[in-house]
Amino acid sequence: MAGNKSYTIVEYFGGDDGYRCGYCKNEKGNFSHGMWSHTMTVQDYQDLIDRGWRRSGKYVYKPIMNKTCCPQYTIRCHALKFQPSKSHKKILKKISKFVSKGELPKGQDDGEPMDSVCEEAGPREPAKVCQSEVKCAASIDIQKEVAECPDSTEVQKEVADVAPADSEASRKDPVSVTDGRTTATAPKPGVGADASRPPCRKAKDLRKERRLQKEQMRQDADGVSSSPTPSQTNQPKPLEDFICESLPDNSSHCLEFRRFLCDSPLEAEYSPDGPEMGYGSFHQQYWLDGRIVAVGVIDILPTCVSSVYLYYHPDFASLSLGSYSALREIAFTRQLQKQSPKLSYYYLGFYIHSCPKMRYKGQYRPSDLLCPETFVWVPIERCVPHLENSRYARFNQDPDAGDARVLKDVGRALVLYRRTVMPYVAYTRKRKGPGDETEVQQYAGLVGQDCAERILLYRA
Repeated sequence: MAGNKSYTIVEYFGGDDGYRCGYCKNEKGNFSHGMWSHTMTVQDYQDLIDRGWRRSGKYVYKPIMNKTCCPQYTIRCHALKFQPSKSHKKILKKISKFVSKGELPKGQDDGEPMDSVCEEAGPREPAKVCQSEVKCAASIDIQKEVAECPDSTEVQKEVADVAPADSEASRKDPVSVTDGRTTATAPKPGVGADASRPPCRKAKDLRKERRLQKEQMRQDADGVSSSPTPSQTNQPKPLEDFICESLPDNSSHCLEFRRFLCDSPLEAEYSPDGPEMGYGSFHQQYWLDGRIVAVGVIDILPTCVSSVYLYYHPDFASLSLGSYSALREIAFTRQLQKQSPKLSYYYLGFYIHSCPKMRYKGQYRPSDLLCPETFVWVPIERCVPHLENSRYARFNQDPDAGDARVLKDVGRALVLYRRTVMPYVAYTRKRKGPGDETEVQQYAGLVGQDCAERILLYRA
């Protein structure tokens, strides 16, 4: 992206007023700083989301973490190290079963909370936009793409994986069942282990042994005489294998995926060391038997794929398309990393520990949360204990650490004034009217040094 002359142009709105919270439904508890983005480079947005910002259409917002009712922590998953959990595998098998056999689960999965995009961020229209200076594009229009499913519902990818890693029943005391009633059984006295019988073995080990025996029998039948190596037997099955499991030729359905550039404030950019399709915002369309059933919106940025939101047809809610699309996007991130080595993270938006239904994002591991004060990434395992004690928490435990990228000289912040780009110190000599230094200082502190020295802050 070297030599790119494009600018990011924003209008800062502040964050004094409270809005309705889409999570706890508090009418005035949601506080966030907001900006309207007329145009934005992918590098600037990458730097912004690494400081806790997030976009909804052209509106870019940053929760006021120590003030809002439900603090929202930026979360990223290490896509290259990701291994699907049991609940993730269950979802992938459910999709595979539907495609191959046509069996659609009945009812909607209880773990698919419908989170409102519109309620979480605050205002959507720029109250101070000067139309003569900057053209504000309309919101994303995908009517042409969803013409075949007009009942599509716009939702965020808020799909909880509620299945635990291990069964709760397995941790309970032994029980016996008689006439439908559960009663505890007292241990009987004995003389210890029978020395004439082989020692007891774990069911897990027995299953592994049977699996290896079947594999050996298959190889013998094929004329192959080779035993699996430890690396082969112990290596976990990668995500791609679960997604791309072979389907029979006579499958009941055909599932396809297509990608298209979509309208957003992010400008499409290309780089020799970047992905072939370039950077920017894309629609990922999910087609079932020639009919579009879901559309995911993602941003491809210099170091990550950022999930924005998902539309899906309500008739297929029982397929857990939210979780399935997240797994597909993680696999897509791994694919892009082969073309662009530094692009290795998958951003899931915000993690909200105070809202139990929103904790599912923490199951996409390994993952990190962004410290709201120092803007460093901290493994989620170290963050959760702090969030159990307090809704708002500083994750960086170094008391001397601060914001390393704070802009100390507000005069260096760039502004767009009367169609001219200038540093704020030059703007203060030209402007007429009341001073706005406090507002500009607040804005510069929120976006950080890198962005303040690149992004154009629009001043009427």
